[in-house]
Amino acid sequence: MQKLIQYLKDVRTELAKVSWPSRSEVSGATLLVVVLSIVVSLYIFACDSLINPIIGVILRFNQ
Repeated sequence: MQKLIQYLKDVRTELAKVSWPSRSEVSGATLLVVVLSIVVSLYIFACDSLINPIIGVILRFNQ
């Protein structure tokens, strides 16, 4: 039991040393992730829209 108590004290000490981001930093990072996710998904959609008909023609050609 003593080891558990010491562990929890050590955890609390280490968490006090952590440099937590501000609310504006978290908001900015979240916005960046959302925007980049949208951009990447649009890019993948565009690539899929271009490649899908080409693959369809190739598969029909081989039959």
